[in-house]
Amino acid sequence: MSSKLDTPITYLKGVGPKKAELLQQELGIYTWRDLLYHYPFRYVDKTRFTPIGQLHADSGEVLVRGILRRLETVGSGSKKRLVGRLRDQTGVIELVWFKGLQWIERHLVVGQEYVVFGRINTFKRQLNIPHPEMEPLRPDNAEAMRTMAPVYSSTDKLNQRRLDQRERRRIVEQLLDQLTTADVPEILPPWLTAQFNFPSRLVAFRQIHFPRNEEELAAARRRLKFEELFFMQLRLLQLKHLRKRRLKGFLFERVSTYFMRFYQEKLPFELTEAQKRVVREIRRDLGSGSQMNRLLQGDVGSGKTIVALLSMLLALDNGYQACLMAPTEILATQHYHSISNYLQGIGLEVAFLSGSVKGKQRQEILEGLRQGHIHIVIGTHALIEPQVTFHKLGLAIIDEQHRFGVKQRAALWKKSTPYPPHILVMTATPIPRTLAMTLYGDLDVSIIDELPPGRKPVTTWHRTERQRDAVYDFMRKQIAQGRQVYVVYPLIEESEKLDLLNLEQGYEAIRRSFPPPHYQISVVHGRMNAADKEFEMQRFARGETHIMVATTVIEVGVNVPNATVMLIEHAERFGLSQLHQLRGRVGRGADQSYCILMTGYKLTRESRQRIQVMCQTNDGFKIAEADLRLRGPGNMEGTQQSGILQLRLADLSQDGAMLQKARQIAALIVEKDPHFQLPEHHMLHRHLQEECKEYKGWGLIS
Repeated sequence: MSSKLDTPITYLKGVGPKKAELLQQELGIYTWRDLLYHYPFRYVDKTRFTPIGQLHADSGEVLVRGILRRLETVGSGSKKRLVGRLRDQTGVIELVWFKGLQWIERHLVVGQEYVVFGRINTFKRQLNIPHPEMEPLRPDNAEAMRTMAPVYSSTDKLNQRRLDQRERRRIVEQLLDQLTTADVPEILPPWLTAQFNFPSRLVAFRQIHFPRNEEELAAARRRLKFEELFFMQLRLLQLKHLRKRRLKGFLFERVSTYFMRFYQEKLPFELTEAQKRVVREIRRDLGSGSQMNRLLQGDVGSGKTIVALLSMLLALDNGYQACLMAPTEILATQHYHSISNYLQGIGLEVAFLSGSVKGKQRQEILEGLRQGHIHIVIGTHALIEPQVTFHKLGLAIIDEQHRFGVKQRAALWKKSTPYPPHILVMTATPIPRTLAMTLYGDLDVSIIDELPPGRKPVTTWHRTERQRDAVYDFMRKQIAQGRQVYVVYPLIEESEKLDLLNLEQGYEAIRRSFPPPHYQISVVHGRMNAADKEFEMQRFARGETHIMVATTVIEVGVNVPNATVMLIEHAERFGLSQLHQLRGRVGRGADQSYCILMTGYKLTRESRQRIQVMCQTNDGFKIAEADLRLRGPGNMEGTQQSGILQLRLADLSQDGAMLQKARQIAALIVEKDPHFQLPEHHMLHRHLQEECKEYKGWGLIS
C-alpha cells in the first residue's frame, strides 16, 4: 500500500528537480519519508544572544543580534570576498563570505536587524564570523522568532547551492504543513501510548523538527526513540518465535558412546558449573525437534572449545557429522590440533580444510565428507565452498562469528537436507547486554561467565617509553624463570608496508636488547604464508623460542600456557576489544601473567580512558560496556555490517533501560499474537511491512 510519505522529494513545494538531485546525492533523501526522518542533530537556542562586545577568540559558536551597517566586496580573483559589519549596542564584528557572493549580497539588506549564528574566527587579530547564518529579525518572520532553531547535517555543496540551514528549515516546514494524521497514522496500540504518555506520532515529528522548548523536544525524542527500539525488537522476536515453530531441526535424542566415553575417560578437567549449564541448554535445544540457533558467549579462556566439542559429540552419537568454521587459518589450526588431541583413541576421523589444503589431500577430504567417513571437519571459509558436500551434516559451529558475513553463514544452511543444520555461534568478544539484544535479539544466548579454577587474573600495567628499560628487565626475569613473552605491534590497515616496517624495526630493537644465542625470537605477521606462520607458531608453542614478535594475527588462536607476558606496543592504537583479546593470550596456565600496555606520552582523552579500563578490570563484559560507551554501537567490532544498528535517534550506550522495556513489551505482544492478527495490532503489522524492510531477508539465519 503506497503512502503519501513515499512521494518523491521533487514534488515537495519549493524543491524541484535540481534541489531534489542535490538532496539525493548529498544526503540520500529521495522521498518525503526520508526528509521526515532526517532529524536535526542539534538546535540553536535563539533566546541566548551574546553581546558583540563580550565576544573573544575562544567563544566558539555564537548567536548575536545586530544591525547590518555595511556590506562591500573586497579583493579580487581567488581572494575576492564579501565583508559586512554587524553592530549592536556593545560593539561591531565583521561577517565574511568567500563563496556565493552575488547571491548573498542580493539577499542581505544594509540597515536591517539580523539574528546571526556562526563560529568565531580570528584573522590578523581581528574577530570575524565566516559564512554566518543570517535571519532578518521582523515581526512576520517566524523563522527568526522561533526560540529553538533546528540544525541539520549538511555539506559544502548544499550550502553553496542555496540549500543552507535556512532553506532546509523552510523545506521541512513545507512538508510538515502538508501532512495530516491520515498521512502519519498512529502505529502503537492505544494502551501503549497511554501507558507512556507519548505525544501522537505526527506531533512527535513536528516537535523533533521545530520544538518550542526543551520539554517538547524531550517528549518527541522519547517517543521516537522508543518506536525505533520497539519495532526492532518486535521484528527480531517475531522471527525467533516463527523460526522455533516453523523451522524443524534434526532430533538428537541419544547421548551415547562418543559423548559418554569422552566425558568419563578423556575430559582433561572438571567442567565449571557455567560450562555444565551451557551444555544442558544445548542438549535441550538439540532434543527439541526445532533447529537450534544459539549464541555462546564466553570470555577469553572460559572453555568454549570443550563445550563446542561436547556438542559435536552429541551430533556424532545421533549419526550426523559436525563442522567448525573459524575466520582465520591460525584459529582453525589451533582448534584442529586441540580437538584432535582431545579425541585421540576414540576412533573418530577429524579433518582440517582451508585454502592452503591442495591437490590429493583436498580431494581425499572432500570424498571423506561426502561418504561420511570424516566425522568432524574444522576449517576456514573453505568449508562453505560449493564443492564441499556432507553425507549428513547435523551441527555447524561458527567461531568468532562476527567476522563472517550473513551470506557466508547462510551458505552453511545449504549443506544439509531436509533441514538446515543446528547452528552454534561462538564469540570470545563479550557483547554488552544492550548490544546483544539488538545484534542477536533473535538468538538464544548462553553465557560462560566463569573461568576454570586455578586461573589467576592477568595483572595489567601501563608504561611509557622512559620505562622501557625496566620493562625489558622484567621480561628477562620472566624468561630466566622459564617463561615466554609476546611482543605485539599494531596492524596499520592503511599501509601494510608501514605495518611491516614497524614490526621489523621492533624486531631489530628486541634483538639488540635480547641478543642471540642466549635469546631465541620468533616473528609472525600477516604477509607470511600459512606454512611459515605455522612453523614459527609451533616453535614458540614448543618453547624453542623465548619471545614472539608479532602483529595482531595472534589476537585469536594461539594457546601457549607457558607465555606469561604480553607487551603491546603503541597500545593507544588498539580498541578495547582488541586489547582484551590480546591480553587473553596470556594467563592460560597456572602462573601469574602480565600485560604491559606501552604507549607514547601524549594520549587522547579516549585513549587514556581505554588504558585505564584495561588496567582496572579483567572482566570482558565490563570492558565491552566501556567500549560501547566510548565508541558507540556503530563502531564496535563487527556491528557496522548490521542494518539493525542504523538507529536514527536511539543510542544503545545511553538508552539501555528503554531498550529493555521495549523488548519486554514486544515479547508480550509476540507471545500473545505472533502474526499480529488482533485489530489493535494491525498497524504494527503494516508498519513492519512498509518501513522495516531492512530487517527482512536474513532473519531466519540470524
